[in-house]
Amino acid sequence: MSAEGSTGTPVRAALIGAGIQASLTPALHMAEGSANGLAYDYELIDLERLHLDASALPQILQAAERRGLVGLNVTHPCKQAVLAELDALSDDAAALRAVNTVVLRGGRRVGHNTDWSGFREGFRRALPDADLRAVVQLGAGGAGAAVAHAALVMGSAALTLFDREADRAERLAADLAGRFPDRRIRAGGDLDAVMATATGLIHATPTGMRGHPGMPLPAHLLDGRPWVAEIVYFPLETELLRAARARGCRTVDGGGMAVFQAVGAFRLFTGLEPDAGRMLRHFESLVRGEPAGRSG
Repeated sequence: MSAEGSTGTPVRAALIGAGIQASLTPALHMAEGSANGLAYDYELIDLERLHLDASALPQILQAAERRGLVGLNVTHPCKQAVLAELDALSDDAAALRAVNTVVLRGGRRVGHNTDWSGFREGFRRALPDADLRAVVQLGAGGAGAAVAHAALVMGSAALTLFDREADRAERLAADLAGRFPDRRIRAGGDLDAVMATATGLIHATPTGMRGHPGMPLPAHLLDGRPWVAEIVYFPLETELLRAARARGCRTVDGGGMAVFQAVGAFRLFTGLEPDAGRMLRHFESLVRGEPAGRSG
């Protein structure tokens, strides 16, 4: 049960995804809502717990509308599947063909993508001087499309994409090449050879998450790489980041992307400007296991 906010009407939102019980997104949204005088409820719609898959999205969205939710965040495995259920897309979401934020307003469902800007801001803060000349990215799904776009916006001259589904990497490479015709963008190839000349690695698959342990590539391929960036944030230090640091790589964990995508989603859901610094401090306190009140 939420406390009543200044308007007396609770703001209600939710996250849809599979295996999301460890997500810190609800805590980030509700704490920032409270700081802005809102009665803010944010719930999890965990497909794994409900024994559902992405085919249940039509019913889930209908139920969210009936219950008066203002918006939904969307994560694996629904970022692309949700497209078919929406009335309109923001320019970013249309370009990326992936949605992580759905605003429910006036009987319409509008999809947005705050993943790419969230990754960009987190990366910029962690490694403002990173060498982006030749980037390798593992993962070409919904989150992969967002972070690849971010890498190119930040100035990557060459980007090579790998995915377990080779055709998915090829489709994303072709799409990106159409939007960034002055860059060298390709899919697949010999991972060992491509890594030998890479200036950095972006990891955008679920490998390393709680429940998906392991490394997305052999550790020796990290030798000599200047930096490694991760999108997984739970745990904050994945096996990949641990191996990268042991080999002298500079690293970017998934926390920045998690916080700054939430900053963008909060703005879209509420129409208010969140305090990004406060949300970042709250995230850091949650990761350390401190009481929410310690985040300032």
